[in-house]
Amino acid sequence: MAPGAIPPEVELAVFARAPVAGEVKTRLAATLGAERAARLHAGLVWRALETAAAARVGPVVLWCSPDCADPFFERCRAELGVELRAQRGGDLGERMRAAFEDAWSAGHALVLIGSDCPALLPAHLVQAARCLAAQDAVFIPAEDGGYVLVGASRPLPRLFEDIEWGSASVMAATRERLGEMGARWEELPALWDVDRAEDYERLRAERLLGEAA
Repeated sequence: MAPGAIPPEVELAVFARAPVAGEVKTRLAATLGAERAARLHAGLVWRALETAAAARVGPVVLWCSPDCADPFFERCRAELGVELRAQRGGDLGERMRAAFEDAWSAGHALVLIGSDCPALLPAHLVQAARCLAAQDAVFIPAEDGGYVLVGASRPLPRLFEDIEWGSASVMAATRERLGEMGARWEELPALWDVDRAEDYERLRAERLLGEAA
């Protein structure tokens, strides 16, 4: 494959929870109120899907939690043309592994993002997909110690095992796991996500969601 080329079979996955007041962005709900926090979450999901579609790397799948029944998800399918699939598994690691195993079983590479990183651009997704032409995995670390993007070009089933999800040690533990598996990976520059009140103020200052924030 030519240097910088995108592998021919790359899927883009976006993980998102249904925007139900009181069940999403709970830390921000103390500041914004539950309804406004849910609307913010919906706006972030929509932006993530638009970003994935604009990258034109491969088909976009919205992995829904707890299932695909929420009207918001149906609107995403109808207006943005994304495929809907229900997340499977217990913790975040199990659910991400299930999504990757679907892609791996079809012989595809997968790039997966959440919906909390409005700083993520189509160019980041294109760059990540290109990395998978030469690497087993690719990541965009988060400034808080996690990661906002993970991609893998081949089966790495232990990638999501024994990780303390939601902690500041996620990326460090993932690096350790990759080393244990002898995997080759690349990390792109870190980005920030929206989780705390100060993140929300940064979002507003940078006007990444416009009036939706």
